[in-house]
Amino acid sequence: MAPENPVISADSHMMEPAELWTERLDEKFRDRAPRVIRSESKGDFLFVAPGISPFPVAGGFAAGRSGKELKEFLGRANRQDGYEAARPSGWDPVERIKDQDIDGVRAEVLYTTLGMPLFGLDDAELQRACFRVFNDWVAEFASHDRKRFHPIALVSLEDIGEGVRELERAARIGLKGAMIWGAPPREKPYYLRDYDPFWRAAQELRMPLSLHVVTGKKPPKSKDEREKIKSRNPSFARGYMNLIHEVQKSLTDVIFGGVLMRFPELRIVSAENDTGWIAHYMYRLDHAFEKFGALSTEPLDMKPSEYVRRQMWATFQDDPIGPMLFKYFGEDRFMWASDFPHTDSTWPNSLKVIEEDFRGVPDGVKNKIISRNAAELYRIELN
Repeated sequence: MAPENPVISADSHMMEPAELWTERLDEKFRDRAPRVIRSESKGDFLFVAPGISPFPVAGGFAAGRSGKELKEFLGRANRQDGYEAARPSGWDPVERIKDQDIDGVRAEVLYTTLGMPLFGLDDAELQRACFRVFNDWVAEFASHDRKRFHPIALVSLEDIGEGVRELERAARIGLKGAMIWGAPPREKPYYLRDYDPFWRAAQELRMPLSLHVVTGKKPPKSKDEREKIKSRNPSFARGYMNLIHEVQKSLTDVIFGGVLMRFPELRIVSAENDTGWIAHYMYRLDHAFEKFGALSTEPLDMKPSEYVRRQMWATFQDDPIGPMLFKYFGEDRFMWASDFPHTDSTWPNSLKVIEEDFRGVPDGVKNKIISRNAAELYRIELN
């Protein structure tokens, strides 16, 4: 049965031009600007920034490929083609609409690609400058068609006051929400009240805050340490399986830290972490609360699962378990996403994936998850 409402992807991605930061950053940052280079040793095209593990750019635009085809594409694009292998819809709004139409998607919530590893930058001033550049650029992109493009800002929380100011600016220039650390530094967990001015601003601005995979702030490692870890990793799939845990930990800190209790209108989005785990997570939250809540230094006035149902949204792209659990999590909080143009994307077969994954889910619930929930959260017109 055809969707009752137009399909909205609640988590798609830009593919920033290779020269975005080298061209747009203030002169004082140019020598440290994030950039795409070609590795002299392997010939790979890599996105690099100070203190950040190099990121193979081809991973950002391998949509529609898996298995052996993906392996061949990544090898060729990394070593031979570079950006020539990318669909220009990553940075060209006219081409983006064409690719939306191919996939049967009416609108997209747009996240960064190359900006994700920049959440690990140690230089706070450089990070803020990089994020401002992206926010301005993606606002320009969205101005081409504000009904089909709904961008998410990047906000640095190294300095809370500066984070508040950038969130306010992002709202003024038309961005629909903000990405923050998926996992903050160990010494600055989200349960600290230091963040309260930022939570308050997001609540007042009605700007949803996204905790997205691959946006954590990890302790710095030397190049030798990174190479040693990489060489001993038995499987790429291992890293993929562990991606969601950082965000789960952050959500737990937000909930048990009383953040959602103090800011009842704050909206948190678990982005690209799948959703099938949420039912058990809610059970375990309540179990921990009932067992150990009396020992808490931040007593909650409701069960943790009630905060989740009230203030947490979650995106998924190809997770048939998630939609089956709508009775537990609630039918108003799940949001389908295509993840275009990343390796995990459902493009160009999103409508087929939706049909398969939503078997047995009532049509009314399905239409909420693939359309209306994102429209309500991000103020997207359905007509």
